[in-house]
Amino acid sequence: MNIKLSTLRSVLHESDDFDARNKRFIESIEKELGASLQLADIGDYDCDLKLIFIESGGSEGFFLEQFDKLQEPYYFITSGENNSLAATLEIMTYLNKHNKVGEIIHGSISYMVKRINELARVEAATEVLKNARLGVVGAPSDWLIASIPDYAKVKETLGIELIDVPLQMVVDKFNTVDLANYNEPELLEFDTKELDAAKKVYLALNEIKDEYKLDGLTLRCFDLLDTLHTTGCLGLAFLNKKGIMGTCEGDVMAMVTMMVVRALTGQSSFQANPSKIVVDSNRITLAHCTIPFDMLTDYHLKTHFESGIGVAVKGELKTEDVTVFRMSSDLKRYFVSEGKIVTNLNEPNLCRTQIVVELDEPVDTLLTNPCGNHHIIFYGRYKALVDQLLKNLL
Repeated sequence: MNIKLSTLRSVLHESDDFDARNKRFIESIEKELGASLQLADIGDYDCDLKLIFIESGGSEGFFLEQFDKLQEPYYFITSGENNSLAATLEIMTYLNKHNKVGEIIHGSISYMVKRINELARVEAATEVLKNARLGVVGAPSDWLIASIPDYAKVKETLGIELIDVPLQMVVDKFNTVDLANYNEPELLEFDTKELDAAKKVYLALNEIKDEYKLDGLTLRCFDLLDTLHTTGCLGLAFLNKKGIMGTCEGDVMAMVTMMVVRALTGQSSFQANPSKIVVDSNRITLAHCTIPFDMLTDYHLKTHFESGIGVAVKGELKTEDVTVFRMSSDLKRYFVSEGKIVTNLNEPNLCRTQIVVELDEPVDTLLTNPCGNHHIIFYGRYKALVDQLLKNLL
């Protein structure tokens, strides 16, 4: 991590002893962090995270003098000695009064290091999102009546650029790609004709990704059932495994949510339909016909659930902690809950990959105030990081 540190102090506190104590304070943070805090000019933000060390009381006026050089969000550290916490509280109150985002990182060294690590991840994810380009291949499926965002708002709020791509490009490339270029290592046992068609969709999407310089895409996949007599399930599973976000049905907000997950955690994630909700046990069943191969402990191939054609992925997930996440299309709300996968299912009337998750947050929220259909599931407990990132951005 590249973390830079700028300092503010009152001249009344300058002394050799004062400098020595503050140096020991910073060194104790660096030791537990396992990284150096690089001393930098107040306006230097060329880093993963910028910290402002309020060293003493009486620093408030110096903060105002330097305010134009500082950038939001404002992250302060303080030891509490020499009235430094009191000064930092006054500064933070000033920022709150002016609707600015910031935080005082203060307490035990272990707590401070934990927060610095978290905030560094959030800031790094913010930079990833600012440079992200996502393609909308075709258009959102007709049934996604509440999941279409304003492209300009997504760019303004998250930094993500959304680019429309004609669905005909998939058809055209499907008819010209060379299967000799297929080189994915997964062992796939299925009807050869169906497999070849699914692999060609993957190669077509991969070419579109390269041509448009995309970090991910969402595909109006059901239209391929009529035009190409196959599905995009396998192709999206391969793209996600390679770190290229791929979502079904032209669900733009599922793709955007998945991009946030990738930027924040570096992980693949599973786009799924909430299929059953049991309020009594606070459990939700989630299912879909595609999932990144790198999330699975085992898998085999089946036909696409709704159509009975093409190739879908029937996967087994690890029964461990996960986070379930979905953003609304107006970017004003989101649902996020940690939980645990309690079992994989094999129900005949659901999409192929099926899991039951016991949530920490009240599952009945989804029955009264949902943010859309598809939700994004990924391994680990990341609610605090998601909350922090979206607090900064939304």
